[in-house]
Amino acid sequence: MERTFYVLIILMLSVCRTHAKAYDLDSAIAELDRAIKKSPEYVRQKQETIDRLTTKLTTATDSRARFRMCHELFEEYLAFSNDSALHYISQCINLARQAGSTPLVGECQAEMAFQYSNTGMYDESLYLLRQIDASALDRTGLAAYYHAYNHLYSEMAFYTHEDTLRQQYRQMAQQYERQLLANVDSTSLWALQRREMTFMDQGLIDKSLDVNNQWMQQVKRGTHPYALTTFYRYLEFRNHNDSIQMMYWLIESAVSDVRNAIMDQGSMWELANLLMAQGDIDRAYRYISFAANCATRFGTRLRSWQLSPILTAIDSKYQQYHERDKLRTRIFLAILGLLTLFLAFTLYRIWLQHQKLRQVHERVHEQNVELSTVNAQLSTLNAQLSNFNAQLSTANTVKEEYVAHFMRLCSMYIDKMDAFRKRVNKMVKNHEYEDLYQLTRSQEFRDKELEDLYVSFDSAFLHLFPNFVNDFNALLRPEYRIATDEKGRLNTSLRIFALIRLGIDDSSKIAEFLNYSVNTIYNYRARIKNGALNNRDDFEQNVLAIGTFGE
Repeated sequence: MERTFYVLIILMLSVCRTHAKAYDLDSAIAELDRAIKKSPEYVRQKQETIDRLTTKLTTATDSRARFRMCHELFEEYLAFSNDSALHYISQCINLARQAGSTPLVGECQAEMAFQYSNTGMYDESLYLLRQIDASALDRTGLAAYYHAYNHLYSEMAFYTHEDTLRQQYRQMAQQYERQLLANVDSTSLWALQRREMTFMDQGLIDKSLDVNNQWMQQVKRGTHPYALTTFYRYLEFRNHNDSIQMMYWLIESAVSDVRNAIMDQGSMWELANLLMAQGDIDRAYRYISFAANCATRFGTRLRSWQLSPILTAIDSKYQQYHERDKLRTRIFLAILGLLTLFLAFTLYRIWLQHQKLRQVHERVHEQNVELSTVNAQLSTLNAQLSNFNAQLSTANTVKEEYVAHFMRLCSMYIDKMDAFRKRVNKMVKNHEYEDLYQLTRSQEFRDKELEDLYVSFDSAFLHLFPNFVNDFNALLRPEYRIATDEKGRLNTSLRIFALIRLGIDDSSKIAEFLNYSVNTIYNYRARIKNGALNNRDDFEQNVLAIGTFGE
């Protein structure tokens, strides 16, 4: 590739409707995307071609046939795998030497030198070219020889940082270009390529485009030479400032490279540059990543070095673009969320107002219908209210007594615990450990306190619900009714349902209070409900309805 192949362009693209009709960039981009998607298939086809040639090489016995197979493999690998290409051209050199063909050896060495310089191995290329005896070469060999020298010095002139060396290298490249043109036919691809580059360097764009038109007539669309020709055509229209055609021909070059499984790509990363400048960061990132993967497979440090700054720049732009996109998305979602909340709030308020209005209409209608009934019941309600106030006063008195009772009970337990603490403290102080052990070991204290607690509970509960036992038994069939041993005391079954009457229906809490297992409480409840006079599932609800304060 020539040095202009690697020129980095940042150019803002303008859209031109008249050219867009002839050169549909959207369709061209879509075709390129499809080609990239099918790239593994193209690589597989390329590898199958190489495998067939390799098989023929292993079975070839004639030296000429082996040379031909090695050279075909070199050409297949030329832009596919650098190391393999160098391996097979090296085999060609060895076979030519074995055959004693000095011109063929020199020609192959020139091709190898060109590949060296094309991949940045300038010292190796120069060393190899100096080994060639130009006087022993035929016309084809001389063309390859001068072409390799021209390419080497063109590359060195492009990459050197010294102005003096740059001028010297350019002069050498021009000298070898003249010798190249003297040894090839004026219509050959090499001649057309060099003439086109010369016209472009001189700024004679119309003449260089005429040469490219001749070149285009000699190559088949979709081939690797076509990719190179269209890339030069891209350069022509870039110099013409024709943004539509330059983009079209660059895409054509990239498509041909992909379909020919070319790993040593230039069109793709040049296209990525243009797309980045245009602002199409996503596509630029995908294309430069694809080109970087191809360069890695091709296997030269030069390509990785050339792609690195571009990949870094596009990756940076890609990250910035996506950060901005994420920020815009978050802002949009926040605004959308606020609007949604506002809309939901507005709809909710409207619904509430509608509901209120509907309820008002219903209430007005009902009140109008019931007004006469309400007036008739008013006196009755007044009488009931007086009675309820009396009952409420009594209930409040009972509650006050109940609270006072349990406050006294709590105070009493505190005094008992303090007395127990003092007793234990005294026994510890007097080293009465055996007595202390016997005291704390005995269940007597605990049992007595539980009994006192149940006595207090029974007394307080029956004070609140004096008819509870009779009302409870009224819910049971005669054979299941419960009789108490002592007046003013409850047994375990009654105590369980007394707690349920107070609103404690969790068996674990009841078991904790009565010092029973949960399973025992469950069995008590089940056994009592089995004796229900009516539906056992409603039994506990009926218990909750027993008695009212002040009865």
